[in-house]
Amino acid sequence: MSQAQASFNLRRFLLSGDGWPYLLVPFIPIAVALDLGDAAPAFVFFASALGVIPTAALMGRATEELAARSGPGIGGLLNVTFGNAPELIIAFFALREGLHEVVKASLVGSILGNILLVMGAAMLVGGSRRGRNRQYFDRTAAQAQALMLLLASVALVMPAVFQLVVGGSLPSPTERDHHFPGDLEAMSALVACVLLASYVAGLVFSLKTHRDLFNPPHDDDEEEADDAWTFRRSVIMLAIAGAAVGLMSEILVGSIEEASHGIGISPFFVAVIVVAIVGNAAEHWVAVYFAWRDKMDLSINIAIGSSAQVALFVAPVLVLLSLVVGPFPMPLVFNGLELGAILLAIIIANQVVQEGESTWFEGVQLLAVYVVLGIVFVFV
Repeated sequence: MSQAQASFNLRRFLLSGDGWPYLLVPFIPIAVALDLGDAAPAFVFFASALGVIPTAALMGRATEELAARSGPGIGGLLNVTFGNAPELIIAFFALREGLHEVVKASLVGSILGNILLVMGAAMLVGGSRRGRNRQYFDRTAAQAQALMLLLASVALVMPAVFQLVVGGSLPSPTERDHHFPGDLEAMSALVACVLLASYVAGLVFSLKTHRDLFNPPHDDDEEEADDAWTFRRSVIMLAIAGAAVGLMSEILVGSIEEASHGIGISPFFVAVIVVAIVGNAAEHWVAVYFAWRDKMDLSINIAIGSSAQVALFVAPVLVLLSLVVGPFPMPLVFNGLELGAILLAIIIANQVVQEGESTWFEGVQLLAVYVVLGIVFVFV
């Protein structure tokens, strides 16, 4: 291949739906330089936030390539395990710094972002193409994921209800952290174990006993096998991406508090909106891209499945990690705004997927709800 052809292919890839995150790669060294040079926290935060996006995209691509070479069972396990890895890494560094309310806000933000922002954008973009009055998806698979998310909300809400009834108050969105009684910490750890057990059962359901529901067929002629990665390259890229995500996450978390105060918004808003979007930006784009190609099964599975993974896997893992990482344990107690937003979003998700079809106007409504929540959060 000539140098001119290689340059053309690279340019075409970077401007494509899959390649645009890598245009942000320069922000990785920029973020490191700003952090080492003690630049203004706001500049450090935004540079590192943009630097997370290409590293997350690379991790997602490497995971997909490994999954494609590991068979449907192991491949599916790899996808669900690493699907929220960037977000988990970001939350880990926040947990280590004792930013418990930031961690919980980012978890809530991921659930809201997937259900309202991503699914809304997917329905709007997919349904707005000429000639599409409706788009259809597998109602059974979508309802199974949405119901799993609804049941998980019970475990996410009840510790807060217990604290409200027995302790008398919930943490404020503006708090950095909040100390809770030991019995609440023990309760949260037990609830986390139940959530993880439910998550394992969900894996068996989606990857083994009912995997035909969660792996819809797609056109082989649309696959791009020419640039497929080898197993060795996939592993190397996954390791590089993991290290890069860790570096960007450490810088990002270290600048959240000072940057939020510097630009006049609360760390709560930064975590629930900005950090949540940044950590999942590449995955969000994929869901919208599939909707544009009229593959709503994949879009819905990404949106609701990712939310379910946050509730059933990421949140309990962080609760258990907090027993050994950070200054003190992080109970699974959300503040009032987070509880209200979670419940409303999950109820909406269950309502939207009932008929197995979507329109662009439903997408507008979901996005409107997300904007309303954002307006409320910015005043905290």
